[in-house]
Amino acid sequence: MAATQKDPVLVVVQLSGGNDYLNTIIPYNNPLYRDNRKAVSIGDNQIMQLDKTYGIPSYVAPMKKFWDEGNLAILHGVGYLDSPRSHFRSMDIWHTCEPDKVGTEGWLGRVVREFDPKKENVVTAVSFGPCLFRALSVPGVPVACVAGPLESYGFLPGIDNQQQRLAMLERFARMYKPEPGSGVMEYLGTTGLDSLKGADILKVAPGRYKSEVQYPNTSIARKLKGIAQVHFADLGTRVFYCDQASYDTHAGQNPLHASLWTELTQGLEAFMTDLRTNGRSDNVIVLVFSEFGRRVRDNGSGTDHGAAGVTFVLGDKVKGGHYGDMPSLDDAKLVQGDLNPNMDFRGIYSTILEKWLHLDAKPIVNGRFEQPAFLN
Repeated sequence: MAATQKDPVLVVVQLSGGNDYLNTIIPYNNPLYRDNRKAVSIGDNQIMQLDKTYGIPSYVAPMKKFWDEGNLAILHGVGYLDSPRSHFRSMDIWHTCEPDKVGTEGWLGRVVREFDPKKENVVTAVSFGPCLFRALSVPGVPVACVAGPLESYGFLPGIDNQQQRLAMLERFARMYKPEPGSGVMEYLGTTGLDSLKGADILKVAPGRYKSEVQYPNTSIARKLKGIAQVHFADLGTRVFYCDQASYDTHAGQNPLHASLWTELTQGLEAFMTDLRTNGRSDNVIVLVFSEFGRRVRDNGSGTDHGAAGVTFVLGDKVKGGHYGDMPSLDDAKLVQGDLNPNMDFRGIYSTILEKWLHLDAKPIVNGRFEQPAFLN
């Protein structure tokens, strides 16, 4: 079923690799910050103060603008107990809400199933990235995936004949040599058909997009522009997903972190300006997360995998401010040298699910969790 123009829409931006919490939201008055970060701490002259406790690097200036407008929620100490500090396992936990076992369904795939149980709209969710993110993956639930500019989007675009494309899909599926009755062939076949349908639907979006807002020529900005194009086309898309890679800053952290956040915040600024200028912002919120934070003490050039991190929610209907507290930097309160998570990420999801998307969170996140009140 197609959504109406003002149905609530969620945009998720995944920062892959483990964003450094302490160099994004800086406890600039805490001496332990500089004591632990001789190599990577941000200088006082490069910090924009949010208040008397926290600041942000000057290269994320657009975030200060969102903060001053009251539209940016900063959620502190986000994570879960017993973080494995593995990219793959941590991201899987965020995607499936299953910290104690390997999950089989993505939380947003479950959302799509709730929104469109009869699979009437194969673009209820659209993923902009090199693959289908696990968060969106549920067997039998269609998701359109866009890799590259929307103008050239298609499924096996070099093959014109649909029968040929399906034959190619079958060959691809057989590469996995599935066990009889495993459902792999059926799943990939259904996914392929849905992708074909999604390609036919999404190709109209660029032609419907009328905007004078200029986006930076960066990967993340191009993805956000693609999201705006589909959103403006009124195709009934309720969930958008994209990623930005390379946050695994073990070495040479400061210039890389600055470059990534400059590109991200400039892209988000263009995206929000686009939505607001064209009267499309009042039903959109943006969730920005990473699979974990990084260690309190630097390694001489960068930082290694940590536990607690920071998450952001941005939008006109967001109640800006700090939610929760940054975990203590005291050595005695660290967990194996890491900030100890004090806000469960599933509580953030639950707020979005119940207060924004108007769904029961329990079956989607596998339980009840305290919900930070960042939505008006």
